[in-house]
Amino acid sequence: MSGARRKARRRAVEVLYESEVRAISVDDVIARRRAQPEPPINEFTERLARAIDERRGRIDELLDAYAIGWTLERMPVVDRNILRMGAYELLWDDSIPDGVAIAEAVGVAKELSTDDSPSFISGLLSRLMENKSTLAL
Repeated sequence: MSGARRKARRRAVEVLYESEVRAISVDDVIARRRAQPEPPINEFTERLARAIDERRGRIDELLDAYAIGWTLERMPVVDRNILRMGAYELLWDDSIPDGVAIAEAVGVAKELSTDDSPSFISGLLSRLMENKSTLAL
C-alpha cells in the first residue's frame, strides 16, 4: 500500500477524532479542513471518513462485543477511531484485502498512538476477521 494511502487513512482517523472530541459532524470537520490550505484533505480521506461515520453504530457494536477486557468508552479516542477505520475496511470494503486492512490500521496506530496500541488493534481486528463470515454486514 502506498505511503499516500497511509497518509490519507491517518487523515481520515484525524477527521473522526476531531469530530468525536469536538462533538461536531464529520461533514463539518471536512468542510472546515477543506477551507484550510494545509494539510490538504483528499477525496479518499473524505470518502473513508464519511463511510466509517455512516456505519459507526454497527462498527461500535462489533468493537464493543469483540474487545476483550475493554469497553469502547474506556479505549483511548485515537485507538477507537483507528479501530473504526480498520473494522470498516475489513468488513465493508471488498477492494481491500483483510490483511492489508489490519496492517494499515496497525501502521496508523504506530504513527498516532501508544506503544501498546498496535498489538491491541491487531488483536481486536484479527478477532473480527476470524468471525467475518458470521457478522451481519
